[in-house]
Amino acid sequence: MNLADDDFTLLGVPRRFGQDREELDRRWREAQAMVHPDRFAAHGGAAQRVAMQWSVRLNEAHRRLRDPVARAAYLCELQGEPVRAEDNTAMPADFLMQQMAWREALEDAQGAFAMEALEHQVRSEEARHLEAVWQALDIGGDVRGAAGHVRALMFVRRFRQDVRRRREALEDAA
Repeated sequence: MNLADDDFTLLGVPRRFGQDREELDRRWREAQAMVHPDRFAAHGGAAQRVAMQWSVRLNEAHRRLRDPVARAAYLCELQGEPVRAEDNTAMPADFLMQQMAWREALEDAQGAFAMEALEHQVRSEEARHLEAVWQALDIGGDVRGAAGHVRALMFVRRFRQDVRRRREALEDAA
């Protein structure tokens, strides 16, 4: 293993979007057990520092690969198509209209039923984009298309957080 290896190589999992979460977690635990700093206590401070670097790097890889949106963005980047969400926010008009409609629905939502309906719509949209990312990356090799869906997922994920906060505020007010 090399600290500069990509996350997939580092954890010994296939370089694809579709991952078995249990297998990913198992591989991470096995790798962590090999490099845990406590195993190097008798080898001195330098060995423990190197082990700590490995541990941090493995945690970073695991965290990125466990999160489907982060994993998809990482795959796009590895394949030469960075998502660039910070400076590429162009989205299709129908997606933007949907976002506006959701925002209005969130502002108007007054009860649990309205919030549940909105959450269902958002979860469905998220699932649709995750499926599209999988199709684009693992089946069709369309990295540019996948990057567009990743940007959409980032919007959807932020909106889900807004919905959660609104729901909590409504529950606290009740």
